Amino acid sequence: MDYQYHEFPNGIRLIHRQQRGGVSHLGVIVNAGSRDERPDQQGLAHFIEHLVFKGTAKRSNYQVLSRLENVGADLNAFTTKEDTSLYASIQSKYYQRAAELLSDIIFHSTFPDKEIEKEKAVIMDEISSYKDNPAEWIHDEFDALVYKNHPMGRNILGTKEKLKRYTRDNVLGFRDATYIPSRMVISSVANIPFSKAVAVAGKYFSQAASDNSPLVREPVEAYTPENTSRKYSRHQAHAVIGNLACSARDERRFTMALLNNILGGPAMNSRLNLALRERNGIAYNLESNYQPFSDTGLFSIYCGTDDALMPRAIELIHKELLKFRTVSLTRIGLNTAQRQLKGQLAISLESYQNEMLAMGKNVLVYGKMDSVEETYRKIDNITAGNLLEMANEIFDPSRLSTLIFNNQKSTG
Repeated sequence: MDYQYHEFPNGIRLIHRQQRGGVSHLGVIVNAGSRDERPDQQGLAHFIEHLVFKGTAKRSNYQVLSRLENVGADLNAFTTKEDTSLYASIQSKYYQRAAELLSDIIFHSTFPDKEIEKEKAVIMDEISSYKDNPAEWIHDEFDALVYKNHPMGRNILGTKEKLKRYTRDNVLGFRDATYIPSRMVISSVANIPFSKAVAVAGKYFSQAASDNSPLVREPVEAYTPENTSRKYSRHQAHAVIGNLACSARDERRFTMALLNNILGGPAMNSRLNLALRERNGIAYNLESNYQPFSDTGLFSIYCGTDDALMPRAIELIHKELLKFRTVSLTRIGLNTAQRQLKGQLAISLESYQNEMLAMGKNVLVYGKMDSVEETYRKIDNITAGNLLEMANEIFDPSRLSTLIFNNQKSTG
């Protein structure tokens, strides 16, 4: 895969890959997420992601939504802890239309007061719906446990109380401070030559005023493991067990990703799935996750099962973690795990939309996108010793935190 790069004078970067086909994917990834909010701004990054579709200097809310939807395109956005993505998948003949609209909503949204008040109600409902789903809510509560008193631990959606107080000035202040060219990457997978991608991006994005304000984020320094349970009156109990892990800038992240995949990745032969579900009939909802961020990372195991079965489930999880810390993989086992992870990567990149989003994120963090072959080489270079060392660091019982939602009396 040949990735091509261009940087405009105002600091906006472009990454493009020419791909045959009638559908193009174009996105703008902004290096601004919930982590970049002050305590009195919690939820603003996500709020702005909603509000950019509500009207610009030359378009009404309806006109923004109809500009691409009327030609069958998919226009969407999402916010994470460290970035916001706005993107479109369109027939290739509408590529320039998508670029113009993305530029318009990013740089020229007007945030009408009426739309701000309506969208507050929408997000408050989103918060209520989220809290009705303990399988999702517990992950944010676990983040708050691990990243205590740090922006990384705050819920991306914000709180209803703070959301009610936000005004148009609050929205504009956060947008103007974070949506600046030097923190943006335009990512493109389309059946057009690189020269055209540069010309289109230049037409709609290069006029934005440059701003070289440094991106300053509060570092993650202190972590104190904590084990607690909270009463949650449902038939099923939920638990998350985890620890801080490798950051996105740590070369060992590939070892961590492989270790996580063996333990509780999407394959049905993951160690946790075999131990809990296949051999013991426990926990239909079971997975492990590894999220690398710019200067920190988070490893977690999630389990949802009958309240009475949760103690046994946690016992089996710790038993599997102990095996990783004491028993080295055989050569055959390691090769199998490496092939599995590479196969999953190949399948994920079959979605050109996923690839486009990954390209933008990688340029934000690393300044480039590794080819699949380069990533395969890094996975193949991982040894059984690397995995054993990583397991002893991340799965150390004294470093693990645990949060449980169950019907028992809360403990802390």
